[in-house]
Amino acid sequence: MGRLSLAAIATATLLLGCSTNKTLVPTGGSRSDGTIELSYEISSLQKANLDSAQGLEAARSRCRAWGYSDAEPFGGEKRACQQQSSYGCAQWFVTVTYQCLGGNRPS
Repeated sequence: MGRLSLAAIATATLLLGCSTNKTLVPTGGSRSDGTIELSYEISSLQKANLDSAQGLEAARSRCRAWGYSDAEPFGGEKRACQQQSSYGCAQWFVTVTYQCLGGNRPS
């Protein structure tokens, strides 16, 4: 019975994947549209732990540099496969878009 339980736990862990901390980094955006794109890469076997406060602060910093006063998440994410395997996508590039707020006051 002990072996069966251990095997079940090991299998469940493999199926659920590893949880890993990811940092959102600026990868694009548009000053005129007031949008910031923050991204991270992750394998298909991993589950991302995102620090939403870190992402928001990175977006706010970029928006402020462009003359806006604040930022907020646009909602959702875009995924692009970076590496295919025989089982599907092995590596993803994930992008989250933020909207700059407060009117554009570029210098």
